[in-house]
Amino acid sequence: MQTDTARRHAPATQRNREPILTVLQRVLPAEGLLLEIASGTGEHAAFMAPRLSPGLMWQPSDARADALSDIDGHARAENCSRVLPAIVLDVCGVAWPIGAAAAIFCCNMIHIAPWAAAESLFAGAARVLPRAAPLILYGPFKRHGAHTAPSNQAFDAGLQAQDSRWGVRCLDTQVVPLAERSGFALDEVAAMPANNLIAIFHRRAPV
Repeated sequence: MQTDTARRHAPATQRNREPILTVLQRVLPAEGLLLEIASGTGEHAAFMAPRLSPGLMWQPSDARADALSDIDGHARAENCSRVLPAIVLDVCGVAWPIGAAAAIFCCNMIHIAPWAAAESLFAGAARVLPRAAPLILYGPFKRHGAHTAPSNQAFDAGLQAQDSRWGVRCLDTQVVPLAERSGFALDEVAAMPANNLIAIFHRRAPV
């Protein structure tokens, strides 16, 4: 059995969890299933779920099966009954293991993945979210084609050095047009720590 000390930790979660939580408390529905895509270590779920509406259940997921024990371990450590057991979910898969959700939260994924992952994220969200439901993205973004800080530019260069398919995406020229083609509208963009942004979309009514 994995011990508490063996669980993976992401130091950035200590810095960004409070600002993200403030936004989630304001924009998430009062009840239903919150599907988290690319949960990573699971620390966001363990910290935030007990501080959200009691009617909201948090479903963590990750593309890597070996991440699930870390996610579940953090939830157990916080004695968080509103975090469901983590599931394997590959956004690029033909079918997601979740058929419906009240909201989707995705933190720090679309820049550390090929662009096809962003396309699949919006396509999958369009399948599982009802009208007006939120899709919330967090991470570094360019604005109007330009980096928002030198640190983001350096980070982008490092990502592309690892994999040419990765990179910081432009919210205005890449992500928003993709969202609109997928049936989503941008509601709000909020500044976050370390030159990150949180972008809140909602599912439009079918045409």
